[in-house]
Amino acid sequence: MSKKGVLFPYIYKYKIPYLLGLLTLLIVDYVNLFIPQITGEITDGLAGNTLDLKGVFLLIISLLGCALIITVGRVLWRFFIFGTSRKIERELRNDMFSKLEELSSTFFNTHKTGDLMTHFTNDLEALRNAIGPAVISSFDAVVMTGLVLYKMMVHVDLKLTLLTLIPMSLIAIGGYYFGETFEKKFAEKQEAFANMSDYVQESVTGERVIKAFVQEKIQEQNFRKVNLHNMKKNLEVVKLMATFMPLLDFIIGLSYAITIIYGGYLAITAQITLGRFVAFSQYLGMLVWPMIALGDSITSFSQGRAAIGRIRHIFHEIPDIQDDENTEDIQELKGNISFCHLSFSYGDEYGDVLHDIHLDIQQGETLAILGRCGDGKTTLVNLLLRLYDVTQGEILIDGVNIKKIPLHILRTNIAYVPQDSMLFSDTLAHNIAFGKENATLEEVQEACREACVHENILDFPEGYETVVGERGVTLSGGQKQRCAIARALLKDAPILILDDSLSAVDTDTEDRILENLKAKRHNKTTLIIAHRISTVRNADHILVLDEGKICEYGTFDELMEIQGVFRSMYEKQQLEKQLSEE
Repeated sequence: MSKKGVLFPYIYKYKIPYLLGLLTLLIVDYVNLFIPQITGEITDGLAGNTLDLKGVFLLIISLLGCALIITVGRVLWRFFIFGTSRKIERELRNDMFSKLEELSSTFFNTHKTGDLMTHFTNDLEALRNAIGPAVISSFDAVVMTGLVLYKMMVHVDLKLTLLTLIPMSLIAIGGYYFGETFEKKFAEKQEAFANMSDYVQESVTGERVIKAFVQEKIQEQNFRKVNLHNMKKNLEVVKLMATFMPLLDFIIGLSYAITIIYGGYLAITAQITLGRFVAFSQYLGMLVWPMIALGDSITSFSQGRAAIGRIRHIFHEIPDIQDDENTEDIQELKGNISFCHLSFSYGDEYGDVLHDIHLDIQQGETLAILGRCGDGKTTLVNLLLRLYDVTQGEILIDGVNIKKIPLHILRTNIAYVPQDSMLFSDTLAHNIAFGKENATLEEVQEACREACVHENILDFPEGYETVVGERGVTLSGGQKQRCAIARALLKDAPILILDDSLSAVDTDTEDRILENLKAKRHNKTTLIIAHRISTVRNADHILVLDEGKICEYGTFDELMEIQGVFRSMYEKQQLEKQLSEE
């Protein structure tokens, strides 16, 4: 981002429409000045019998001409400034989304979804108001005030103008202090809204868990507290506005009172004409809008400053994972993987999740990874995907450190099926074709046959055009896993990672899928994380992790002969199987 700020490049890009809008607004404000003057001339002419019917008619034509110019001008400045603010809002939202796509997993681990959603909704709306309506308000507050005061002093009376300005000056002083307080309160309001949004999002996502544990009342009570906090923060903003706006009205009324008392005195004593008194009253009325506009602009700019401060944090965030300066020109990977004395920790306070992992996987081999929960199985494949970077040691693919492989190339050459089989709110066909551009329906169907889910999909009323719910909630666990496997198989990458992706599938279907994998992925590398021994029985090598360290490593037969952890796991699962069959 530019050192001049997050917003400056967008404003600069649309400087021409902005300038045209301000120029049009200036013309409108200038033409507005003639309306009280013409009205005063008509009043004086009629009162002094110095105007005939033709003169009145010409002055009325002048008023209508001014009205026409003002009408056209208001349409144009709305088109230029409001239209531009909408375009900037759209581009900011697009760029902010692109920035989020660049950020590493660490960022999303520490930022709540609800807070990020608030950036895309309330914060951008506040920013748009600051660069759209608030620009109009502030321009009017400065330019219109200056032009009107000049007319009041020159065309009517200097003393009367200065007297009415005394209360008006209080608005500017109070507005400065009000703006600082409002900015702070608005930031707190946005944070409260973000917390509430995040709570609702989590509750909707975890609706099944809430019902299963009969926690609806507890969730409702907790939401009431979050919602109450949100209401209090909103009320604090409302109270500030409820204080400032009536004070603004009072000051404007005070200026009117001075005008009526002293201006009436000047008119009665013939120091000014009746027409000029009428014109002055209209000019004072024209000052009311800039004073109100000043209050609106202070509010909008305060909200905008708070919003851009929150948005700036996203744009200034530096991804933990990005391409190395010495990235090599690699377009395709074969699948030879080496973990060289690999160690990793999520932070000093957590200790090593993986410690001194050292092994080689040749192209075309299948490595199975077993271990208890928390032993670092998923972390190992996350490091291979460079969702995180290793703490010590290195990972080589085809003899090249993965930090020197372009991220796009690395991840393009790896197909990944995570533990949580994520499906989007879209058709099954689009979900499965997600990882391959321009995939045909025939290719999608073939991948589904290999993942043993084709027949299930055909049973749905709309077949492959069936729209699944959010995160695939309308499918069973096994169906989601097999759809995710089909998506990975369709990608047909040199390296395939299955992270406990067959846990919700029955053993017969599991065997069919594994046979299909063996036939399809000849000469391609596969990593399978599993808990069932049956899943990994035919793997070329089996890695058993224990507290992040290599506990055992070898083929199925070799590990059975050792009579260690793997043999114990196998015998335990066989016993559980026999008991379940009895």
